[in-house]
Amino acid sequence: MFTDSHCHLQLLDYNKLGIDMDGVVQNALDNHVGMLLCVCTHMDQVAELKAIADKYVNVKTSIGLHPNEEITHEPTLDEYLLAQAHPHVVAIGETGLDYYRSAPDNSLQKDRFRVQIRAAKQCDKPLIVHTRNARKDTIEILRDEHAETVGGVMHCFTEDWEMAKQAIDLNFYISFSGIVSFANALDLQEVAKQVPLDRMLIETDSPFLAPVPLRGQMNQPANVRYVAEFIANLRNIDVKTVAEQTTKNYQKLFKV
Repeated sequence: MFTDSHCHLQLLDYNKLGIDMDGVVQNALDNHVGMLLCVCTHMDQVAELKAIADKYVNVKTSIGLHPNEEITHEPTLDEYLLAQAHPHVVAIGETGLDYYRSAPDNSLQKDRFRVQIRAAKQCDKPLIVHTRNARKDTIEILRDEHAETVGGVMHCFTEDWEMAKQAIDLNFYISFSGIVSFANALDLQEVAKQVPLDRMLIETDSPFLAPVPLRGQMNQPANVRYVAEFIANLRNIDVKTVAEQTTKNYQKLFKV
């Protein structure tokens, strides 16, 4: 049984897919994807995501604010803490730093990241961290805020082995998406060979980043098995081993 540790059911275009959310969740189950984590990117999604997690027994969710979201009101620590108080909210995020789409001196992103780390520590829930072109600052902020006390996951990891090691040392898991299967992702594939299996997660980040052989299509949780299959081939191990260990890791990290 596979686990999709990061998807966005709230962002899929169901008209384009030709099926509704029930169909997507059932399609995941039909492809042996037993558990899904539906991740928040904007606090306006919180009520919808809680309703989704209430409806589907195999779906958990998070609360958080993506670094690139442009909003008029920055949530306070108390607002994050209030929002997370729900039995199916198992994490804070996705949060982090993304300098690919904004200037690297973006103090707003850094402040937003720090507040969410503090929320995670106060409610004792792990972090879902998005990081892009921000290796140094991401690690420094995690260290400064002592994020290792709650740990978490570096979602959709695309950085180098040095950053992966630093994150693992800070009690974080490394999660691979369909990007690892792309032909031009040779450096990332080397990282996927080195990350210990007991510190690895797999994800779709759907509706984004469909893996080979579905690249270019709208992604959905059922496709996480292709990520597992690619990593298994890369490491010359059985796909069942990848499926079982990443599922155990998911259950341990998110207390599912």
